[in-house]
Amino acid sequence: MTGWVEDISTLEALYGPPGEAALIKVAPRLTAEYAEWIAASPFCALATVGPNGTDCSPRGDDGPVAQVLDEHHLAIPDRHGNNRIDSLRNIVEDGRISLMFLVPGSATVIRINGTARISAAPDMLERFAIHGKPPRSVIVARVDEVYFQCARAVMRGKLWSGGIADAAALPTPGQILQALADAGFDGAAYDRNWPLRAKDTLW
Repeated sequence: MTGWVEDISTLEALYGPPGEAALIKVAPRLTAEYAEWIAASPFCALATVGPNGTDCSPRGDDGPVAQVLDEHHLAIPDRHGNNRIDSLRNIVEDGRISLMFLVPGSATVIRINGTARISAAPDMLERFAIHGKPPRSVIVARVDEVYFQCARAVMRGKLWSGGIADAAALPTPGQILQALADAGFDGAAYDRNWPLRAKDTLW
């Protein structure tokens, strides 16, 4: 392959300067308008960095995925998962994070860059309890900058109108595991048991 872009000046010449809106949309705090969008979002992607590289994980909730604490801070409960805790390990090692918030039906994406810490304080955990089940920890993020992303990516991907892929025709998680694991792993049983297991451990 050829045509690598290996310096910033070449990159900037390739794209040209950003428009006015792309620059003035960035805020160093959660304005009332940005806070309203975050309060409407049930899903975000959390990107972290650590000694072993980068990680990006989905976060979702029944209601707002994050709670605005003040104009500089928001909190995201760490709900039940697979206990890999890759994102949490990175936050402990290197607090830098990026967040991308989605609101179903909207092409507007809200992005946040900042730093985070992990709290296991009982009062913080209880604040995010659902059905009597608190999270094991809460990610508390400090906002360095917040802005809305260009909507074209969501529009091109037809994210809220069925997209372009037939998910039913794709390999299931069980099939993926079956292909990666030893012959003794029962991928079909994994897929069969997953709906009930997810329902029982959602929170």
